[in-house]
Amino acid sequence: MSRTTLSTVTLHAPVAAVWDAVTDPVLVKQWQFGSDLVTDWKVGSPIRFHNEWNGQVMDQWGTVLAFEPPRMLKYSLYFPRPGFEDKPENYFTMTYELIKTGHDTVLTITQDDPRTIEHPPEDRGENPVFAALRLLVENPQ
Repeated sequence: MSRTTLSTVTLHAPVAAVWDAVTDPVLVKQWQFGSDLVTDWKVGSPIRFHNEWNGQVMDQWGTVLAFEPPRMLKYSLYFPRPGFEDKPENYFTMTYELIKTGHDTVLTITQDDPRTIEHPPEDRGENPVFAALRLLVENPQ
């Protein structure tokens, strides 16, 4: 069954810092499990995430669909899995929305996934990706 996953986190950091963390490849690598991000962020341009983890290479690719600094970005993404061909109906979309609230930034990430997923992951507290992002933007070096 297809699904939409909405994740929201309040970060004690300015919007500019959070925007940089979600768009700058050097910073993305620090909170996205070492993923290399390659894109120019122009609408219609390709986007690719490359990662090597536990001896396995993982690539995801798609297209930049919207880019409105420092408020919103959206891209499609294909994550190769057995039984899912590289065709449009097997791409999901990721939308990042940033809202300033006082001195904080509320980041909402929406994943719209049209693919049939048999066993959705269980919620086990704060997402480790969000924990790494929080550490990056709330405690700059």
